[in-house]
Amino acid sequence: MKLYTSLPKKLQPYFNKELEKYQIEYSINNLLKAWNHLERAHIIGQKYPHAHTFVHWKMLQFGFKIKSSKEVFGQIPRLIFGGIKSFVGKIPVGNPGGANVSPLKSFPIEKELQDIFIEVDIN
Repeated sequence: MKLYTSLPKKLQPYFNKELEKYQIEYSINNLLKAWNHLERAHIIGQKYPHAHTFVHWKMLQFGFKIKSSKEVFGQIPRLIFGGIKSFVGKIPVGNPGGANVSPLKSFPIEKELQDIFIEVDIN
């Protein structure tokens, strides 16, 4: 069994960029675009416990911002168990992380993100 720990250094800039874009869109109240960047950060970081947990923390905060009890209550178990599942390598690849999708379902990864994983040689 492969144990995952930290986000690889080559992947960190892409993860950080999505979080920066999230913060920019969030700060100007462009919430749909902000959420999309959180989802992309989730996909990039979901194999790695700290990054995965951090994005779910941001998603929980977002749920409070938009006053969505579905998102808030959906993020709590993801926040608790997401990092553990990352650590043992049991994540649903491509899952965007929101409460609007099953936390166990894999999704196709959009080409732009696939290209990032290929570029940094992360599978």
